[in-house]
Amino acid sequence: MKKFSFFLLLLTLILIVVACGPESGQTQQEGGDKADEENGESGGGNGGGAYLVGIDTTYPPFEFQVGGEYTGIDIDIINAIAQSQDLDIELRPMDFVGIIPSLESGELDLAIAGMSITDERKEILDFSEPYFDAGLTLVVNAENTEVASLEDLEGRVVAVKNGTTGSKFARENQEEYGYRIADFEDSPSMFLDVANGHADVLLEDYPVIAYAITKRDLKLKTVGERLTNDQYGIAVLKGQNGDLLEKVNAGLQELRDSGEYDEILKKYIDESGL
Repeated sequence: MKKFSFFLLLLTLILIVVACGPESGQTQQEGGDKADEENGESGGGNGGGAYLVGIDTTYPPFEFQVGGEYTGIDIDIINAIAQSQDLDIELRPMDFVGIIPSLESGELDLAIAGMSITDERKEILDFSEPYFDAGLTLVVNAENTEVASLEDLEGRVVAVKNGTTGSKFARENQEEYGYRIADFEDSPSMFLDVANGHADVLLEDYPVIAYAITKRDLKLKTVGERLTNDQYGIAVLKGQNGDLLEKVNAGLQELRDSGEYDEILKKYIDESGL
């Protein structure tokens, strides 16, 4: 009788443990998920973590690497803005062509990548106040004496970097000037193709190519007048992160007022005589 009572008690205890076990496990999992969210693990600036900033590190003097460290005009500007506005940021390097899609998908909160402000981009992006006056120029092999303007491009090959205003300009004017287009994913490959004579000319923002020619033996030269009057801006997805963009503009104004903006430009451009 005592043995039967013992087994009955044991069975009752097992049933209680089984009944309570899954509910306790579920509560623990839910608690863990909530803790992750509160600690900012959901990603991006909106989740309580760092704002994710898209950059293109193949674009000196605006963005490049030295000894594994990111540097350049854009890097110094966004870091200075973050410091003045108390923003926690995390730089995310990628090909330029992937930056806007990453903003659209929510993988990035912000982008600074020598990005020209255009009407087409303004349909999907909101831009800060302009922070740099750029403009496209024609670039040829240093020994080329046959190309000096768009009128000289008929039957020639024009190299462009995907996703840039140079690429857009080339396609918009291809029929009028009768050239062929060669597409590249990064600036160094495009520069090399023209230097080696595979393509006849490339389209690039003047400050970028002028800096590159000054700093490195690229065997290239700029020709003619600037083709456009582009301005660079810092971008967020249209209708999103409006408060962040306000802080970016406030930070830019502080940099200008304090003189730090001019010092950043001198560091990368004026010292090269550009």
